[in-house]
Amino acid sequence: MTSSFLHTTCSMECLSETFHVLNSKLRRYYADKQYRETLHLFSHLFSIKKSDISTIPITLKACTKLYELKFGRIIHGFMIKNGSSRLNFGESALVELYSKFGSMDDAMQVYKDCCKPDVFLWTAMISGYDKKGYSEKALSIFVEKMKTGDFIPHQITLVSVVSACTKLMNKNMGRSVHGFVTRMGFDTVLSLDNSLLNFYGKIGAVEASVNLFRTMNNERDVVSWSTMISSYAHNGLSTEAIDSFNKMVYENVEPNAITLIHVLKACEDTSDLDQGKKIHEYVVRKGFESDPSVSTSLMYFYMKCGSIEIAVDVFDRMPRKDVVSWIAFLSGYVKIGMAHEGISVFKRMLRSGIKPDPIAMVKFLSASAESGNLIEACSLHDYLVKGGFEENVFVQSSLIELYSKCGELHFSMSVFERAKIKDVFLWSSMIAGYGIHGRAKEAVELFNEMITSVRPNKVTFLSILSACSHAGLVKEGIRFFEMMVNDYKLYPESAHFGILVDLVSRNGEIDKAVEIINRMPIQAGANVWGALLGACRIHGNVEIGELAIRELSRLDPDHAGYHILLSNMYFVEGKWELGASIRNAVKTKRLKKTTAQSVIGIGNEIHSFVADDNMHPFCNQIYSLLGNMWGEMNQECYVSHMNNSLVYQAEEIL
Repeated sequence: MTSSFLHTTCSMECLSETFHVLNSKLRRYYADKQYRETLHLFSHLFSIKKSDISTIPITLKACTKLYELKFGRIIHGFMIKNGSSRLNFGESALVELYSKFGSMDDAMQVYKDCCKPDVFLWTAMISGYDKKGYSEKALSIFVEKMKTGDFIPHQITLVSVVSACTKLMNKNMGRSVHGFVTRMGFDTVLSLDNSLLNFYGKIGAVEASVNLFRTMNNERDVVSWSTMISSYAHNGLSTEAIDSFNKMVYENVEPNAITLIHVLKACEDTSDLDQGKKIHEYVVRKGFESDPSVSTSLMYFYMKCGSIEIAVDVFDRMPRKDVVSWIAFLSGYVKIGMAHEGISVFKRMLRSGIKPDPIAMVKFLSASAESGNLIEACSLHDYLVKGGFEENVFVQSSLIELYSKCGELHFSMSVFERAKIKDVFLWSSMIAGYGIHGRAKEAVELFNEMITSVRPNKVTFLSILSACSHAGLVKEGIRFFEMMVNDYKLYPESAHFGILVDLVSRNGEIDKAVEIINRMPIQAGANVWGALLGACRIHGNVEIGELAIRELSRLDPDHAGYHILLSNMYFVEGKWELGASIRNAVKTKRLKKTTAQSVIGIGNEIHSFVADDNMHPFCNQIYSLLGNMWGEMNQECYVSHMNNSLVYQAEEIL
């Protein structure tokens, strides 16, 4: 719309109507979601100088709905010219409009120019900053007015504040807001309770989530249940997530797509095939199968459980397959360690006529990186250049990772050096590349160069911590961890703690590693306890190893690898009966080890091998060669120097 639009004429019938009737009609248009008609009528009223300033907020809201920023700016000019802004009419709606377009400087100017800002304008500013990713600014505006006591926050204000606390993982502020909510008597407001549930789930305070959920009693809706299930699922309590879903259905609360995605994630984490199939039946019965997000979750679930054929069937049954669907299918293969199959999916997608976007290319590059095929990598790089993807920073970051995992670090360095724009992701990928190749010194130097111009994020610190871990740089790793927390105010995630525990415990400081775990602000995941268990095996600390196993059995009860690792520790200590009892328990419970897999590229062909593989066309020749190698090792006395546990594993394989 342009300024000429303001002079659009209405029909003769419209002209004959009274000023009051026309303004009432404008309000009805907006109430009936006839936003275009709302703007047309306001234009007419403006042109005949009969517009009512009380309709300005409604018209601005219609502009927001229609993404009509230019029309909104014209109204803003009208407000300034006629002094409407001094009467506090429309500022909140104007801030919402500018926020929608990310014009936060304009929104802030409206806020500052307002003579008497009220709680609604204050709330609009907080909400606008939070939705556009400026959560720190949102909280500063909130705190500023709370200190002066100018406003008493509305429940809608507090929803935005809790949202900002969640995004910033600001635990203290979030808990303080919860206390304020209780004191103000807002603790029965469902939308606010749901926001707090989400906050506690995201910061890992599951017990607080549970306590809050229980107080909600009959007020809980589908959002409450979904948030609680998500809280369990994303904090390693998958069994509780599944139980909550079943209770939700029992209490006749209808799950939505979000609920199903979260509970399928829980089934995926526990490899609970039976429960997952029941949910699949529910999905089909309730018509959710056509929802791409739900179908994608089903695919991931079946792949994790090893039911590849069913996962493929779910994909084939999807009514609309866009590039997102294809890449989700590809990612599923990558997720379960079958990256070579993911590459085949990508080629199939191209044959179907679907053209990839930069996001698709990043996913495909990740799949190729896992396969480690250099010929494939070079061909893909050529495709990126021809397709115009080479200048995309996310694609460049993935290309650096690809070459690093293919063993060609100099190619990664070439991509990095040629990049015109070096953002945090590009730096992080190059640091990770050095780390993969054991070149921690170069990784540290690059990190130090980076922080002179680019602020590191959590991924950057994960990369540099991994580099230190691979090289055994314990002191440097701890220093970087402290820098992340103290200097950059970044809250560590489970992956960061896992590397820290690995660094400390592999250095022999097992007790210190346990102390770190006990002081973690979030629940220690399987990766953290797994790192501790691995160090216990190296240093022969059976007592702490048993502690780690107890926790791992709770977090990942179906993972046989952890139990086998402990049994090996017992064998090394000469505790053969204890070691054998654990092995027998693994067999009795029918726990399965994650199938080991190797992939090698010969020419243009990818060969995949798995442990105990009897299906490979050359399996007889492979086992024959292994047998010969084992025989030669025996003859040359290598076996006599091997650890007893390794002998046990080798004999088990052969």
